[in-house]
Amino acid sequence: MSPKLSKEAVDDPLWKSVLEQTFVHFLTFFFPEADKIFDLSKKFVYLDKELQSMFPPMPHNKGVRYVDKLVRVSLRGGGEKYVLIHVEAQSAKGHADLALRMYEYYSLIVSKHKVPVTAIAILADSNAGYHPRVYEQEFLGTRFRYEFNSYKILGQDEAALRDNPNPFAVVVLTALMALRHTGADDSQLLDIKHDLYDQMMLRKMDKKERRAIYDFLTYYVQFEKPEMIRKFEEQIKEKQGRSTTVGTREYLLDKAKREGIEQGLVQGIEKGIEQGLEQGKRETLFEIALNLLKKGISIDIIAESTGLAKDQIEKLRYN
Repeated sequence: MSPKLSKEAVDDPLWKSVLEQTFVHFLTFFFPEADKIFDLSKKFVYLDKELQSMFPPMPHNKGVRYVDKLVRVSLRGGGEKYVLIHVEAQSAKGHADLALRMYEYYSLIVSKHKVPVTAIAILADSNAGYHPRVYEQEFLGTRFRYEFNSYKILGQDEAALRDNPNPFAVVVLTALMALRHTGADDSQLLDIKHDLYDQMMLRKMDKKERRAIYDFLTYYVQFEKPEMIRKFEEQIKEKQGRSTTVGTREYLLDKAKREGIEQGLVQGIEKGIEQGLEQGKRETLFEIALNLLKKGISIDIIAESTGLAKDQIEKLRYN
């Protein structure tokens, strides 16, 4: 069987995470003059909970799920003036209510905050004919037209993305390659992920951003066989020529060390994840496994990455 394009349960948390961890690059990718408009040295304020309160989920999870990021960004020379930016990643086949929903977001946000709003919809679906950009109303001589930024990944130029030094270009390239290679087998997918990894390494970014993009390119399209994740990361080790990598397993170990030390659980941590039977570290691994479950990562992949038993991970669902 060929690998499947990740379902929304996986796509959504990946988009949310990479948008938040690389938001500066997101801004400069879509708005080339962003550094002149926004004060990027100031902290971004994420208002996702506020957005959710405005637009609660459909009862019983009915309807289409969306990825929304509402971010308050300081303007240069604007004092207390802020811009609220709404981001949507539409990972499923397009639905006709998107333009209306974008207008409703805009209307409520402006009504509440009385500030300028720029909105962008990232469309990561495979429907080439679907690209809403405008919401219009007209009745008896009264007309209203709302236009918003709409970015169709399927319509992007691969060569231009490869030439773009912005780290967020790798995120878009990953989604584009997923759309173009839906029938790839594990061997072909392995080559694609190596290519995306190489693209990531060509760009300048900090460790946190690199990890977020690595996680995105690793999990956005999943291997059919979970053990291929380990193979991919072992090959990355060899490519780097050193014993550490930004791969999932090494990232988990690094995170376990840092969190363990912060909690005063130092004993045995340096022995590595395979020898990590210390209670403190195992508790940390359970926390990491739980976070991966919340991201929609499969139990097989979590077990492969952390070394925990599948039944242990399964029990975390109900804790």
